[in-house]
Amino acid sequence: MDDQFSRTRLLLGDDGIKKLQKARVAVFGVGGVGGYVVEALARAGVGALDLIDNDTVARSNLNRQIIATHDTIGKPKVDVAADRVHAINPACTVRVFRTFYLPETKDQFDFTQYDYVVDAIDTVSGKIALVLQAKEAGVPIICAMGAGNKLDPSMFEVADLYKTSVCPLARVMRTECRKRGIRHLKVVYSKEPPVTPAAPAENAAPGKRSVPGSVSFVPAAAGLILAGEVVRDLVGLSRKQG
Repeated sequence: MDDQFSRTRLLLGDDGIKKLQKARVAVFGVGGVGGYVVEALARAGVGALDLIDNDTVARSNLNRQIIATHDTIGKPKVDVAADRVHAINPACTVRVFRTFYLPETKDQFDFTQYDYVVDAIDTVSGKIALVLQAKEAGVPIICAMGAGNKLDPSMFEVADLYKTSVCPLARVMRTECRKRGIRHLKVVYSKEPPVTPAAPAENAAPGKRSVPGSVSFVPAAAGLILAGEVVRDLVGLSRKQG
């Protein structure tokens, strides 16, 4: 029988494949990091994916986002990602939400239906709201920390938020989570100090947040690590201690 998951089955077994096929995972943010999360989860055989993002593919996304091609410029990212998932695994159920997840929009989502939540969004307020909503629903969540202005993909690692260092976003998240009594949070972060952009003029628009630099291989690495942790946790594989 031609089984597209036969190579995965050799590592995870029939039970592992079945667990993935029965799982529903929500991926909040399908850009540079989140797009690779979606790609890997689809190829691993996750049976249902909810994709949440309100952005459209831009020309500036071509250098790093797996869903970005000249053919997809201007299209909603969630729609492009959903088409890609179905092209990889037609059996996967995909729901798309063209919205930014923020404290103001969180009531649109019922987290009790999810087996896992992936946070790949940029705003601290949104990330905190995601963590609180997941914790309240008793659903595991993993969060991406800063991937912008980084050049070394080998520096990413999985850790508890309170054991992170160097990453500016992780530092802010530690403070905010501590205020709210969140004792543990699984994250993917990098100890690489942020690189100062070589051409800051483009980022200096008054009143706007500076745009971080990024390359093809850094957000991809972070996204694949995130997806790997989701698959391992869903299947029940323990992490080896090195």
